[in-house]
Amino acid sequence: MRMIRGWFAIALWKRVLGGLALGLVLAFVWPSAAPSVAFIGDLFVRAIRMLVAPIVLVTIAAGITSLADPRRLGSLGGRTIGLFALTTAIAVSVGMAVATLVQPGVGAPLGTAAPHALGEPVTAYQQLVGIIPLNIFEALAKGDMLALIFVAILTGVGTVVAGEAGKPFAALLQSASAVLLKIVGIVMEATPFGVFALIANAVAANGAAVFVNVGWLALAVVIGSLIQIVVVHNLILRLLARLPVLPFFRGIIDALVVAFSTASSSATLPVAMRVAENNLGISRPIFSTVLPLGASIGKDGTAMYVGLLSMFALQAFGTPLSPAVYGLVLLTGALAAFGTAPVPSASLFMLAAVLSAVGVAPEQTALVVGFVLPFDRLLDMTRTVPSASANLTVATTVARWEGELDEAIYRSRPEA
Repeated sequence: MRMIRGWFAIALWKRVLGGLALGLVLAFVWPSAAPSVAFIGDLFVRAIRMLVAPIVLVTIAAGITSLADPRRLGSLGGRTIGLFALTTAIAVSVGMAVATLVQPGVGAPLGTAAPHALGEPVTAYQQLVGIIPLNIFEALAKGDMLALIFVAILTGVGTVVAGEAGKPFAALLQSASAVLLKIVGIVMEATPFGVFALIANAVAANGAAVFVNVGWLALAVVIGSLIQIVVVHNLILRLLARLPVLPFFRGIIDALVVAFSTASSSATLPVAMRVAENNLGISRPIFSTVLPLGASIGKDGTAMYVGLLSMFALQAFGTPLSPAVYGLVLLTGALAAFGTAPVPSASLFMLAAVLSAVGVAPEQTALVVGFVLPFDRLLDMTRTVPSASANLTVATTVARWEGELDEAIYRSRPEA
């Protein structure tokens, strides 16, 4: 019992970092043992994914009923979408700038890659129409985030408009939201073990190869991710939210480690909600509305990578880079990032939409994807971190603007 109490007395983020370190040690010292612990990571990811759809549906609806005033909801939504649009556009620009400086595509041996066809890209019309699901339960089963967000917003607004008749349902939503977040807390206690298994298996499978075969591209991804987090998100917190940044980054370590381990913004959502409430002091109506929306549209890492990989491809094919080409990559990259699914390697499948806009043939795009795909897991893990950071940065800034941030909690050290 003393050992168990001692374990839980250690702050969760410290236990998570310990699990990550042990996973790296196992991957490099005894790589053949890594597959035998992979099931632990799979169970952890499944447990998190199990919670994503109900959390999105229930917490957004509950958050809207908490806000009650439709005018305040409009202000919240406008500020949230505006901030995500800003960070996404900056992220694409950062990716393009890093690629221009590092030149990862120059001399890339794409001729040795096996083509990987992407299929037909989803059109803007299909994305728009798909927001409204034909069947709510099918959207829940598939985890269709945009459709679930639409249903949740409609449910929340309908509950508020119903007035007195809607109050019992609003109380039910609040209760269900509280229960789900407690379940998240329970699942989060398994994070150190899940991270240990995920990191060990991923690094043992192709950790060294990614730096040997696509070294310059990997370096550019790391640089771009660091710039987006350390510079862009830092400035947003300092200039727009008027908050110190050290407590923020100290408080979101759990979410960043899970983002890196799972390479999925949606899988990170339950963890982000927990740290938003417990470590950052963001009120439930704000984080339960902003964070699920951010999991769908707030993907700075994807935006940065789409811009970077587009420039990588153009450099590899020797395409002349005019101001018009830069402008097209920026515009289409930002739009593509907004429509990317929050799952691993999804940004690769949006690359065709960007490259086709600047005249790259589908056959050439297939070569780029075939070159990157074998090593994309670790690259994807890296670029998911700025997406998680962006989501929490926007939630913190909006909470500050709305007067829904408890600064005493924000400035305090995170508890276990």
